Amino acid sequence: MQKKVLKVNPKDNVAVALVDLKQGETVTLGDLSYDLIKDTKAKHKFVTEDLSTGDSIIMYGVLVGKANQVIQKGEVITTENVKHQSAKVEGKTETTSWAAPNVDKWKDKTFMGYYREDGQVGTENVWLFFPLVFCENRNVEILKDVFEKELLFEKATKHQLLLRSLINNSETESFVEEDHDSRVFKNIDVKFITHQGGCGGIRQDAEALGRLLAGYVNNPNVAGATVLSLGCQNLQVQIFTDALEKISPNNKKSIIVYEQQKSGTVDEMLNGIIKDSYESIKQANEIERKAAPISKLVLGLECGGSDGFSGISANPVLGQLSDLMAGIGGSTILSEFPELCGVEQELVNRCVNENDAERFLQLMKDFEDSVVAAGSGFDMNPSPGNIKDGLITDAMKSAGAAKKGGSSPINDVLDFTEYIKEPGLNLLCTPGNDVECTTALVGSGSNVVLFTTGLGTPTGNPVVPVVKISSNTSLSERMPDIIDFNTGDVITGEKTIDEKAEELLEFIIKVASGEVKTKAAILNQNDFIPWRRGVSL
Repeated sequence: MQKKVLKVNPKDNVAVALVDLKQGETVTLGDLSYDLIKDTKAKHKFVTEDLSTGDSIIMYGVLVGKANQVIQKGEVITTENVKHQSAKVEGKTETTSWAAPNVDKWKDKTFMGYYREDGQVGTENVWLFFPLVFCENRNVEILKDVFEKELLFEKATKHQLLLRSLINNSETESFVEEDHDSRVFKNIDVKFITHQGGCGGIRQDAEALGRLLAGYVNNPNVAGATVLSLGCQNLQVQIFTDALEKISPNNKKSIIVYEQQKSGTVDEMLNGIIKDSYESIKQANEIERKAAPISKLVLGLECGGSDGFSGISANPVLGQLSDLMAGIGGSTILSEFPELCGVEQELVNRCVNENDAERFLQLMKDFEDSVVAAGSGFDMNPSPGNIKDGLITDAMKSAGAAKKGGSSPINDVLDFTEYIKEPGLNLLCTPGNDVECTTALVGSGSNVVLFTTGLGTPTGNPVVPVVKISSNTSLSERMPDIIDFNTGDVITGEKTIDEKAEELLEFIIKVASGEVKTKAAILNQNDFIPWRRGVSL
């Protein structure tokens, strides 16, 4: 029989409703019973003791808010009776000990990946087209149309077939999708990025975009790239090539650069790009998958469209998986700094290096200061969807989001656009925005991104598979075209977090080997939004 309520941590003074609870209903938690003061929807929380104005709200064992009025035992907490509050952190107070999980069964596991000359291993083989400035977006779109039609032979979508049937006044069913693979090259994908940056803003944003794009070229999933430049923009070709040289001094990947203001007419430039790119793509197609140890996986950890179950099912499953990867010698990257607000002390204490602990706190402070200067604050992070589904303060959301990082030591702290260099768990400074975060994780070296969600989001990426993991079974059943993996059976008690983490790792190996396409890839969801910290000039 499914439990109705759960207390996440013994220190907590709130309990989570696992099912909808009615006003006047009595529920038990261990030896204690609680009479519900009001209706409490699943995923929401009620207090387990009487609270006075100013009393602390504790969940996950940490401070997540303050009562701003009297709250009776058994009463649901809301944005009306609770306000955001997080614990203050000054520095490292202790060194956290960690017992690594048993990883004997995983030590010899492999995936079929693409080896690069620098030792990285990709889970995809992609030729990437991108501009250094938004002025070249149109040319990239032209190239996209040409290559997808002539090189990939993309078949008509269901929506195109529907419109075709309407135009021809025919039944939709009379137009059947072609079931064939007539791609010119079977072993490489061609992807295209456009963006709104590279000029017009502050120089620092242009330089950051250059570093981000260099990270994409260096990502093990990318075989090579075609780069379009106008010529006069802030993000000069030299800035991009210098950034790539810094990340990868001995880069051997083929990179084709065209600058429009030196290339004559648009037709002349596009003709040259098509000819040069085709020859390089043909060579990149010769790279084949080979067995690689799963320690070569770099897993980006992210959440979006979170709900009140994310922090007790999907995110802890990722946390256990992250610990398994640390034990194996693989790498994980935990991002979204606004969603680490309130759990800084635990993370600081887990930093192996004192300098990393100090850097993490400084990055958090600088980020929050910039948000305050813009007239907002981290407390504004929870979205209307988050709040509706039980995440009513940023600290509460953060405490659940941080579960994605497990409990292993933190081996490095990275700022936005810095490339991963240490195995184990890494922290990466990014916003909480789904696409900006995913974009950053890939630029820092993730070759698979794991994305937990309780509400559903179609986010994907041009060069890296994004595995969508639901926190509840209802979402998985309602949006099967979005969700790849369900952890809702943790909520019902059918599976443990450890069991689901091992299931997820098996699934990731299939994705990394090209045996399973993610739902985002099937939907052709290729999102790319760089984080812009400055203003337009």
